[in-house]
Amino acid sequence: MTAALLSLTLAFGLVTGQFAPQQAASEPLAPALEERVQKLGKTLRCAVCQGLSISDSPSSMARAQLDMVRELVSEGKSDQEVVEFFVSRYGEWVLLEPKAEGFNWFVWLGPVALLLVGGFVIWRQLQQGPALEPTAQATSPSAPAAPGAPPSAADDADPYLQAVRRELER
Repeated sequence: MTAALLSLTLAFGLVTGQFAPQQAASEPLAPALEERVQKLGKTLRCAVCQGLSISDSPSSMARAQLDMVRELVSEGKSDQEVVEFFVSRYGEWVLLEPKAEGFNWFVWLGPVALLLVGGFVIWRQLQQGPALEPTAQATSPSAPAAPGAPPSAADDADPYLQAVRRELER
């Protein structure tokens, strides 16, 4: 019974295309052109995976994008024209490395600025030396009284503390 059910499930999956192999990409070009295609594919972001390049992504959308790069390269388009084609279709987001211009300078210079600020803070802390601890903590009015010590005048004025003491005396 189990074998029949498993066979039926597998047959249904093959008929509906769930277990069918994914379609292969277009034919590779000449080695020099295919190297250009792969290099360009490493600079363009996959629209589905978002963290991978179209050369590294296993999705069918990435294969379609890589096929488009292959087609554009075979038509004789330059690398810049191929990149501009994808930027015009998907926006600047499609580039894995943003252009270093305008607001994108924050992306490029932000980590360097954070390292410099962090180094400056560490340097200042090392220059100041160890912090001195106050020696007269017991005489400060905000310091808690030692257990068994007589209540101070400030403690007698606190209505909450008086209510707690009344409850404890019961």
